[in-house]
Amino acid sequence: MKKTVYYWSPCLTHVGTIKSTLNSSIALSKYNIDYEVILLNVFGEWTEYKKYLNDNGIKVVNLSFNFKKFLPKYGYFQSRFSYILIFLISFIPLYILLKKNKPDFLITHLITSLPLLLFNLFSFNTKLILRISGYPKLNFIRTKFWSLSKKKISTITCPTSELMNDLKKKKIFQENKITILYDAILNIKDFNSKIKNKEFMPPFKIPDSFILSVGRLTKQKNYFYLLNEFKKIVNRYPDQKLLIVGEGELKEKIENLINRLNLSNSVFLIGHTNNVYYYMKKAKVFVLSSLWEEVGFVIVEAALSNSLIISSDCKNGPKEFLENGKAGFLFNNNQEKDLFNSFILLMEENKKNILEKKIRAKKNSIKFTMFRHQIQLKKLLH
Repeated sequence: MKKTVYYWSPCLTHVGTIKSTLNSSIALSKYNIDYEVILLNVFGEWTEYKKYLNDNGIKVVNLSFNFKKFLPKYGYFQSRFSYILIFLISFIPLYILLKKNKPDFLITHLITSLPLLLFNLFSFNTKLILRISGYPKLNFIRTKFWSLSKKKISTITCPTSELMNDLKKKKIFQENKITILYDAILNIKDFNSKIKNKEFMPPFKIPDSFILSVGRLTKQKNYFYLLNEFKKIVNRYPDQKLLIVGEGELKEKIENLINRLNLSNSVFLIGHTNNVYYYMKKAKVFVLSSLWEEVGFVIVEAALSNSLIISSDCKNGPKEFLENGKAGFLFNNNQEKDLFNSFILLMEENKKNILEKKIRAKKNSIKFTMFRHQIQLKKLLH
């Protein structure tokens, strides 16, 4: 008899968790006949992916009604209001679903406070798996809540060994329950298809040589810092160009800063793209300027695309992925002139060392394929 695995991952915006959840659920279903995989459509966040999921053997269960379009998505207070609303509307439907269907596993990812609270208040015949992503802010409330919930959680998964070791040191959970689970970032079939797609055309003619950065235009990605550092780079290397791929709430402020720094002829905002690999393949170097990352989905994709990577040493994954600089270049997170100085080192590095860094990064990216992910996940479920 198949075991049922429910995924709880209510994504409010188009973040990397969407790709991770899609790839994780599909990989578990595709490579394992012993599991029936069901994705909970909490407020309509998975409606647009329904056909794609069904075609890949994933059932989508509507938890309530589709109210996604009514929710404010950007801004700290607006998003918190949405999270509270999702929590309140979903409380009873999720309780009823778990009591009635009795899934073997519930994998929770994002807005985990609701399933954690339910498991604290009631008894279910379901094993609860807490997937932690990013670098969680361990404030008093979260630490206390996690500590109170630790007996109800079967397993806690971390995307990097750095975060796993940090959690073990803090002793919030039982140490034997904490394990590493690399995200299912890479769909190799999709990668090969997009790399070979000769019909894809960028919105405008891109420069022959350029620096690339990819990510939502938010505070986390630290684009203001990147632009100020790039201004120093242009002053020294006037021919350098910067392409930024992504959309987000800070777009207007970023455009204003580009104009104030007189970089309108050197920096280009691409917006959203369905083929980020096209730009990664052609980039001279890929830059990640984030204040924090779980590992940095985009640097994994860049590594697979043979891009040379330069990244901040932010918590909690890029430094680990780049092997402290052996698989790319690192600069001190958000420190003035550090990105600029690292770029100078990159420009002066010999080709042999650059090739070695690219090869190391590409080897590391393989750990984040769907196939490798489902192997780890299957062991965890057993």
